[in-house]
Amino acid sequence: MRIYVPATWPMLKSLVKNGVVAPIGGTAFSLTPRLRESYTAGDEEELEYAALSEAARASLRLLSVEFGLGEEGTPARRVVIAADLDDVTLRPDLDDGAVRIAGPVPLEKVAAVHVDTEEAEYAVRQASDAIDSADMGDLDAEFLVGEAEDHELAWYDPSEIAFLVELR
Repeated sequence: MRIYVPATWPMLKSLVKNGVVAPIGGTAFSLTPRLRESYTAGDEEELEYAALSEAARASLRLLSVEFGLGEEGTPARRVVIAADLDDVTLRPDLDDGAVRIAGPVPLEKVAAVHVDTEEAEYAVRQASDAIDSADMGDLDAEFLVGEAEDHELAWYDPSEIAFLVELR
């Protein structure tokens, strides 16, 4: 099953250094039956993009925590790690596409990495500050989150991850 792990730049660096990434709380996103049912239309690729988008929004929540802890050196870029795993448990108590995985994701299971470009950093920083308020229904905060979500994540092959981390 293709999963999308919400991450941050330090988690991406850890993947390069240690060969594994441990999703926070084992939480990832995938094209689950519940996510599929929540859309009235869309092909497989569009629905996979919806799961990726949920992971990107969760990445904003992780960034919010890191910035709140004073991790100002963390780039304001959403990171989503796509991987193919078999041992996945559905999490209907969370978002429609939420799943739990049993342990860390090894680099050899990574299919791609999706990362914001430098142009998105301002919008992502604003969105990470506003994500909690947006989750609570604040329309102004939701607008800021939408500004970040208007930026498409760049796609990287697993062989490019180490080079990507070195560039920053």
